[in-house]
Amino acid sequence: MDKVLIIGANGKTGRILAFKLKNHEQYVPVAMVRDKEQVAYFEKEGIKTVLGDLEKDLNHAFEGIDKVIFAAGSGSKTGKEKTLSVDKEGAIKTITLSAQKKIKKYVMLSSRGAENAEKVDGSMQHYLLAKKAADEQLKKSGLNHAIVRPGRLTDGPFTGKIKVDAVLNDKGDISREDVAEVLIFMLDENIKGNQVFGILSGEVEIPAAIPLFLKSGQAVV
Repeated sequence: MDKVLIIGANGKTGRILAFKLKNHEQYVPVAMVRDKEQVAYFEKEGIKTVLGDLEKDLNHAFEGIDKVIFAAGSGSKTGKEKTLSVDKEGAIKTITLSAQKKIKKYVMLSSRGAENAEKVDGSMQHYLLAKKAADEQLKKSGLNHAIVRPGRLTDGPFTGKIKVDAVLNDKGDISREDVAEVLIFMLDENIKGNQVFGILSGEVEIPAAIPLFLKSGQAVV
């Protein structure tokens, strides 16, 4: 079974990922948390943890890891300095380490609009610029990777159905439960095609929607 390092495990999406992977037949989750106080939450559920801060050395966190999901984020309301150190520099640090450790698959939780961050006005721009920089670094890293750009995240229920396209021109949302399911689906290193796409809530089951999009390059709604 592949060990999957969840970066940003203590966030809302990260916690969902940890519990989904805990019950997965192919993967074993390793929750990377920043504070010792966060360890007990995972370990009482039998989920392994490792302490790691994106603003510090992380080499130890990658020991024995096979795959990575980056689900960390400073959020759009934090200051530019924190966004830069976490969403850009922190992410790039983990990409570099993943390449050095020969990680089999790196799955990035990005954001809708990152591909056109320069054209975004207002408070979201600095956040999306950081996300775009990390995405671009991952693309040229040589790693087998997937970049998933969801619309607005909600705490709604799992539906297992999505809309997927190369670029999301429509505004919309998607539950964290569904996003987590997509991220886990993309851990498969045998998936072929340009694995950079956006997702929203939709009408097509995840295991059908993603392969169809990757094969055709056309929107699946």
